[in-house]
Amino acid sequence: MQTDEVLNLLQEVAEAVIEPRFRALADGEVMEKKPGDLVTVADREAEVEITKALRAAYPDALMIGEEAVSADWSRLDAAADADHWFTIDPVDGTRNFVHGSKDYAVMVAELRRNEVVRGWIWQPEHELAYVAERGAGTWCGDRRLQVTERDTADPRGRTSRRSLIGTSFGELPPMELTWVSCGIDYPKLAENACDYLFYNGALPWDHAAGSLIVAEAGGVTTYDDGRPYDPTTTRSPLIVAGSAGVSQAVLSALDGAPVE
Repeated sequence: MQTDEVLNLLQEVAEAVIEPRFRALADGEVMEKKPGDLVTVADREAEVEITKALRAAYPDALMIGEEAVSADWSRLDAAADADHWFTIDPVDGTRNFVHGSKDYAVMVAELRRNEVVRGWIWQPEHELAYVAERGAGTWCGDRRLQVTERDTADPRGRTSRRSLIGTSFGELPPMELTWVSCGIDYPKLAENACDYLFYNGALPWDHAAGSLIVAEAGGVTTYDDGRPYDPTTTRSPLIVAGSAGVSQAVLSALDGAPVE
């Protein structure tokens, strides 16, 4: 499938099965996979439709969908040896979606072994699409996201780890809360709404697409020892920075700092 065809797929599925449920979920359409981890009928139906279309186009590729893996975590093990695979996050930011916040997204990434080669993020309520191809830049519609000047002395950080909100690494400014959806967070970083993101979780459907979108806009995603992000593992924490300079500043501040 061409890159724009995949984006069209996400948009069509969102229009058909996700958006009609926004602020209109009926009783019984919201469940818990585990305490506090919500899933809706929109998540499940959207993943089925996206997976079906991608599998028809790429019958030999491995499909790693969030809801399919949640039902059988052994599926995720196959990603480590896959030559060609896709990650699918049908509704990223499900809690936001359930509570009526517009900050949710549909995400897909295409990978060759441990390298993300294409990434798509569609934000239905904001009507924004972020698309990246390795070596071809990150685009929001017809606008290419360019590297911007970043403050390496006082970078603005955000974290999804609530226990770290308001705390600082070294002399860096206190961190604020993210938008609580990787499909919103990564584009916000690429658009210069913050300078770095700190994540305690690293499931591939949450981070693969966004890592390429940030990379093609001039950013860097690493672990706390500076090694580059590898979507075939779930190692954490992850530090996503808007530039190499910000990444180095955060990594230096993290050196020896306790992360609780």
